[in-house]
Amino acid sequence: MINKIYYLGTCDTCRKIIKSLPKDVDLVFQDIKQDRITLEELEEMHRLSRSYESLFSKKAILYKTMDLKNKQLSESDYKNLILENYTFLSRPVFIINDGIYIGNSQQNMLQVMKVLNNV
Repeated sequence: MINKIYYLGTCDTCRKIIKSLPKDVDLVFQDIKQDRITLEELEEMHRLSRSYESLFSKKAILYKTMDLKNKQLSESDYKNLILENYTFLSRPVFIINDGIYIGNSQQNMLQVMKVLNNV
């Protein structure tokens, strides 16, 4: 399996995280704005995370604009929204050695760094 990071090139947090990665790390980088997530890629993320909701960013501006917090969203809704607009993917998403790491929390990034240093 290919180790990969899904990120947004215009996101300061994503750029900061990428700069902090070990220099010799073997990752495929996919800017989700330039190279949209495919159904197959999203389904792979779902297989690893077991939830579309866990992949969904409730911080996205569109989340507020579309008043989604006041709607009852299903797993199917989360999936379709992520496919429709890249900003709904919680970022970054790392897939490393068949494990998935979603988002930029400090705890998550510590786990990513630990795993990357052992790859």
